[in-house]
Amino acid sequence: MRSGRSTDKRQRVVGQAFDVGVVLKGIDGILEILGGLFLLIVPLSDLRRFLIWVTGHELSEDKKDFIATHLVHLANTLSVRAFQLTIAYLLIHGLVKVFLVVMLLRRRLWAYPTAIAVFTAFGVYQVYQYSYSRSLFLLALTVLDVAVIVLTAWEWRILVGRAQEEAGGMEARDGTT
Repeated sequence: MRSGRSTDKRQRVVGQAFDVGVVLKGIDGILEILGGLFLLIVPLSDLRRFLIWVTGHELSEDKKDFIATHLVHLANTLSVRAFQLTIAYLLIHGLVKVFLVVMLLRRRLWAYPTAIAVFTAFGVYQVYQYSYSRSLFLLALTVLDVAVIVLTAWEWRILVGRAQEEAGGMEARDGTT
């Protein structure tokens, strides 16, 4: 049988890990919103010119530079429609993420299953994107998402357990069953 003290300590550690993971998710959401707003303000033609200008020096030294060649390719192939979809994706994804993070940090019970479902959907889409891009950054974000999903489920279970214990305690004090 587990002692109450070790269970409390484990719950505290899970709670702290949950808070850190959710805050990181919130920072990611804020960065997405800022990125979407930046792209909303900067015209596509200016972004193309900037990407080509930034990569020019690097490509003059190494024609096969991985990052520079991919940025030039992006600049040359990005359509207006894709640009608009990127803006919408970043803004919507960021706003939903930040909203859920705020609700999770406020310990709103309804937010836990909602966040698990939404973060899982985002994670599935990121895995789909990874299958095309092979981006290590995207892979790292997906790993963070999985960790946050697991911690969210765990924290939700702890909070529901506490709520049930409190409800049971109130019934015992009231003499109801």
